Amino acid sequence: MDIHSPTIAASSSSTTPSLGPNVIPTTKEELLELMDKREVLEGELRALGAVLDSHKVTMDTPLTPLPALHITRSRIIHLRNDYKALMSRIEKGLHNVHSNSPAPPPTPPSTATAQQREELAAPDVAFAEVDMVAPGSPADTAGLKVGDQVKRFANVHALNHEKLVKVGQVMAGNEGRALQVLVARKTDDGREVDVELMLTPSRAWGGRGLLGCHMKPL
Repeated sequence: MDIHSPTIAASSSSTTPSLGPNVIPTTKEELLELMDKREVLEGELRALGAVLDSHKVTMDTPLTPLPALHITRSRIIHLRNDYKALMSRIEKGLHNVHSNSPAPPPTPPSTATAQQREELAAPDVAFAEVDMVAPGSPADTAGLKVGDQVKRFANVHALNHEKLVKVGQVMAGNEGRALQVLVARKTDDGREVDVELMLTPSRAWGGRGLLGCHMKPL
């Protein structure tokens, strides 16, 4: 890749009206439009990250005499901020779309799947604690905090996490997809509250891992 042109090709134009920069989607079509924009941002971040990798430079490396690398790192910072704002809109849009969708009919107890019965029977207890969250990472963007205790990570819970192996498998199999996560969090006055988050595993944020956080089993 040419270091003096650290960008990716622009996406083709569309005749469909674009969703405004601060508009929260309320329909599936609007949500898909934002997800397309997310893919474009992730592609450009990967391309810019490859530029840094080719020069053995990271975002934390001391400044170099190459002006193009300064431009590349500035562009990455700008795109990370755009990505964080976009993911916030997607998360709110997911809530809007789900709340507008008709509720599915209740599943009769006799036809519930084994997985559904296991999840219903799973204890509502934490099985992992977050002890590191990298700034600008998908975990940071979603609002995960050090000290949060994970009760549910998609369909992973206290009975089936297998020393967090299942968490890694779920992340690897759902890159680019929003996952529902339930954590217990201590408030400033010492109370414990449950917080629901939407985490989207991604390699495009420029750091290590799909989430940019570390958990330890409890």
